[in-house]
Amino acid sequence: MEMKKIEKKKVQEILTSFQNTPVYLHVEITSGMYASHLDDSVFNAGTFLRNIQVEYIQGTIRGGNRSKEHRVGLKLTNGGWIYVLGLTHYIVNEDEAFIMHGFNGEGKLAAALEISTKPFTK
Repeated sequence: MEMKKIEKKKVQEILTSFQNTPVYLHVEITSGMYASHLDDSVFNAGTFLRNIQVEYIQGTIRGGNRSKEHRVGLKLTNGGWIYVLGLTHYIVNEDEAFIMHGFNGEGKLAAALEISTKPFTK
């Protein structure tokens, strides 16, 4: 299976299908793990969260109008939010996990938001 460019209507339908259900999240944001090894002027920043269990009451996708990047917000049952910017592609894999990734101009991973009813093992 190959990832597809984000289609907002389809992604919104999938986000809505996970609402009010305990899910596991994988969130990753990176400027390039070892980018500063190649260029001293690069500031590395990143986030990595794996198998964080949450439940959200609203999932929304926005953006993609003037730019190719989209953003997804998840409003949690406890009133908190999870917000990921820079998403460009999606797929529902063989384990029924909803995978959204953002790739930079060089095709490298810059952002990830993955949602599953089962813990991630890979």
